[in-house]
Amino acid sequence: MTVSRKLITALRHELQSQANPELAARGQAYVKSALPLYGIKAKALRTTCKAVFQTFPLNDFAHWQETVSALWRGARFREERHCAIHLCDERKYSCFQTLDTLPLYEEMIVTGAWWDLVDPIAAHRLRYLLSRFPKQMNTVLLQWSHSNDVWKRRAAILSQLRLKDKTNLDLLYRCIEPSLDSGEFFLQKAIGWALRDYAWHDSREIVRYAAAHKNRLSKLSRREALKNITDK
Repeated sequence: MTVSRKLITALRHELQSQANPELAARGQAYVKSALPLYGIKAKALRTTCKAVFQTFPLNDFAHWQETVSALWRGARFREERHCAIHLCDERKYSCFQTLDTLPLYEEMIVTGAWWDLVDPIAAHRLRYLLSRFPKQMNTVLLQWSHSNDVWKRRAAILSQLRLKDKTNLDLLYRCIEPSLDSGEFFLQKAIGWALRDYAWHDSREIVRYAAAHKNRLSKLSRREALKNITDK
């Protein structure tokens, strides 16, 4: 094993020192978490992660991957899973972001199974892999869009957030298509969010898409998609 136990131990020590029971109780109710929370705000959590990651560098891909996995799987508090995601986002480890990371991200999405954990993986890590390996990732994301797992579907739909003019519109629509008729709230919300995000770049196209799919697009998805468009 090449897990950095020192990193994980130091991280937990720092998180425990910042614990806020009142915020923890509110946060646990908000995200409906089975895991308890430390009660640390997002900005403070990022700052803490940065400092610990800087102090305990990881030497190679295996060292990084196994540390992320250990932190994720062994999480005692929900924020520790967010720390695992931050470790994935750490810029100095961007060289490790290859297709070899996909099994790790798939595991995190399936076992995380909630928006606060799945969405940042989709919007950052899957988007990055898509930009680097478009052909292979297109195939993966289209497979995920047909998955029986709601969160893999949601991740596929949200994988191009903030790409603007670099968005592969055909891929976006093909990832949305299998979920158009689903009554699942988290899929309908994701569809609306993804369409609204692209509307910042090309509102006319999203108005056209909404009109063309008016019989299949849910009220929630349509409302979210057109939220910021004044000329509908």
